[in-house]
Amino acid sequence: MGLTMNEKKAVAREVAKRYQKASKKQKGIILKEFIALTEYHRTYASWLLRNFGRKVFLRLNGKENIKVVGGIKKTQRKRARYYDEKTLRILRSIWEISDYLCGKRLVSFIKETLPSLEKFGELKLDSDTRKKLLKISPATIDRELKQDKKKYILKSRVRTKPGTLLKHQIPIRTFSEWNDKRPGFVEIDLVGHDGGDASGEFAYTLDLTDVYSGWTETEAVRNRAQKWVFEALINIEKRLPFKLLGLDSDNDSAFINDHLLRYCNERNITFTRSRPYKKNDNCFVEQKNYSVVRRNVGYFRYDTEEELKMLNELYRHLRLYTNFFQPVMKLKEKTRIGSRITKHYDIAKTPCRRLLESEHIDRVIKRKLKKQYESFNPAELKRTITKLQNKLLRLTALKIKVNNEKNFVYNFNEATNIIS
Repeated sequence: MGLTMNEKKAVAREVAKRYQKASKKQKGIILKEFIALTEYHRTYASWLLRNFGRKVFLRLNGKENIKVVGGIKKTQRKRARYYDEKTLRILRSIWEISDYLCGKRLVSFIKETLPSLEKFGELKLDSDTRKKLLKISPATIDRELKQDKKKYILKSRVRTKPGTLLKHQIPIRTFSEWNDKRPGFVEIDLVGHDGGDASGEFAYTLDLTDVYSGWTETEAVRNRAQKWVFEALINIEKRLPFKLLGLDSDNDSAFINDHLLRYCNERNITFTRSRPYKKNDNCFVEQKNYSVVRRNVGYFRYDTEEELKMLNELYRHLRLYTNFFQPVMKLKEKTRIGSRITKHYDIAKTPCRRLLESEHIDRVIKRKLKKQYESFNPAELKRTITKLQNKLLRLTALKIKVNNEKNFVYNFNEATNIIS
């Protein structure tokens, strides 16, 4: 029968005294005897005898501890908290202004917009707090905001109707073929606001995203008729700070039509389409369908003229906030080793910053973009967007209430007629 744990500790305590003073040859003999007695593994036995009675640093349950080998006392290593509550409170405020970005994007947002927030009096920082905010890492941000993110823990249906005509005249372009290193090549898509009820007419949002910079423009249309979609596309093109060079869409009949094809041919705009049922071919705009459209207007049904106007008023402010103050990361490379995929992204930058760094943008346009950027207060833009979102929600809630009352009156009258 082997030794008990207490007996092994007592043996180790006595043997360790001789082992630590012995020569190399003697240590080998002592170690063999100790292993035979305790039945410990040789590696652990040598470590135990070598370190018995000494303090060692061990990482247990994610925390660094000081442990005395062979002893009972365990003292946790104490370290002063670097990011105090004041810094974290300001970090939460900036996180809300940024529309709840992840740590990697929030770091770029802080460096980009902190001067603007101080300039417009949104934040008053001492030098120590400012230094900490500019120094904080993405991992620390995600760790400190973990509990706050749980409080903000929006599915949609596809309403794309395939356009069968003219497909042979419009070449296919996949996501892997986007190698244009200049602004102007964009993806477009429609986002339906049916609220889960596909009957009747309801509003759509035309979403346009530049592949190079991530610049995003949105405009609401009353339905998916080619007339309104084309009109919205022309309005968006006028607002773009770069020339439209290429247009890529899905196979929706709202885009695959003779009118848009002729327009692109006349303007020397490259018109391509994705493969049917391959949403990843439009991955750049599909991402914005959620992060820009759904996150800001939700999944309700918008089918009235008032809601349409409110959507476009919201989008007029949202485009400034998104393009000037929302950093985006672009995928640089993706490697596959067996079943494991590793992705590498560039540093998060706003679409505006990417355009300013592009050699294909005219200096006059760059000066205009810089002047616009300096005149905007990101916190005020965010408050305006929130105010318009609340107005849109109130309009929708009022409409639902009125419709429910009408249905109740109709059902009540119908029931009365049946009884009588």
